[in-house]
Amino acid sequence: MALFYYQVLNGRVRLSNFLSDGREVLHNVICANEGFGEVAILDNGLNTVTAIADSSCTLLKISSKRFFEIMHEYSHLHHVISQKIARELHFKLFMIKLIYNRSPEEILSNLIHKLNESKRLVCQECNRLMLTRQQLANMTGLRVETIIRTMKQMEKDDKLNIVRGKVFVPADGID
Repeated sequence: MALFYYQVLNGRVRLSNFLSDGREVLHNVICANEGFGEVAILDNGLNTVTAIADSSCTLLKISSKRFFEIMHEYSHLHHVISQKIARELHFKLFMIKLIYNRSPEEILSNLIHKLNESKRLVCQECNRLMLTRQQLANMTGLRVETIIRTMKQMEKDDKLNIVRGKVFVPADGID
């Protein structure tokens, strides 16, 4: 049962499911000052994902009872939570549309463009993509070998830069 809401104070947490063959399906990456767990609490249901810290983290753990008290006391938070859930749903629908009937290059180009546009998981100072190739594979359903091969081709086509294994996107985005 969903008993807690979590707010990430620092660090990074990924929300995933694991398939019966051990493969990870990456749903979301939660960064500092973001939270997770509200959907299951609002639904009065089960947690449907596993949260895994990607680095050392500090989390604020709020009981579902206290979560509802805070929502009642600060009514404007309903709107904030609703917007967050809507953005996450919009991203899920974007990913579903993206993955079907697209080439690996189209999938990666569009995903990186979306992340850059939303200022998520792309460093706004240096334009480094903050996801590993494995995480991109887990997010898109592509094999990691396909991600690597596609990124190398995108680098040859001057769509991104790879420096010492780190992927950098152009400041004006990917065409």
